[in-house]
Amino acid sequence: MTITDRKICWQGSFLRMIILTYKDHTGNLRNWEAVERVNCNGVVAIIPVTKEKELLFVRQFRPVVNNFVIEFPAGLNDKGESSVDAAKRELIEETGYTAEDFISIAKGPLSSGMSAEMMEVFLAKNAYQAPMEQRILHEVEETESIDIIKTPMKDAYYVLDGFRKKGDLIDLKIYGFIELARAYYSYIKES
Repeated sequence: MTITDRKICWQGSFLRMIILTYKDHTGNLRNWEAVERVNCNGVVAIIPVTKEKELLFVRQFRPVVNNFVIEFPAGLNDKGESSVDAAKRELIEETGYTAEDFISIAKGPLSSGMSAEMMEVFLAKNAYQAPMEQRILHEVEETESIDIIKTPMKDAYYVLDGFRKKGDLIDLKIYGFIELARAYYSYIKES
């Protein structure tokens, strides 16, 4: 199976719509609709864990779903920026926190039926309040209104369920990311 043609149907400031033509396993040509990001090299997500083993979530309004969504901090990896630099920048922008250690713990497609977009997930170990000069350099974007939720790792599911019951949406990726963080800390404890 191979892509035989790629056609841009529409492009905006941040996204473009494409039609991919590919040859399937029987040799037939088929079309597939997809979207791509414009001017970025993928997405980063950050699992911030404080020294006290607290997780930091963000709660923000997402126009596409017309609701508030609880997520881990995340953002676009600007062209020319390394993934870890994007993770450091996004963590400060969205939470006002930083960390000394950013550990890459997963990478893969976000929605492989719709986009080739890749996400790299970082554990921000021992996250702490960033110095004011860093927060000034990396202020939250004017289009974002973000609330920070800090909760002990052991209470994460209970806290998320409380927000869900109040009507907020929970980004499904968050559950797997919590387990990645727990597995990392379990592994470190056993080593």
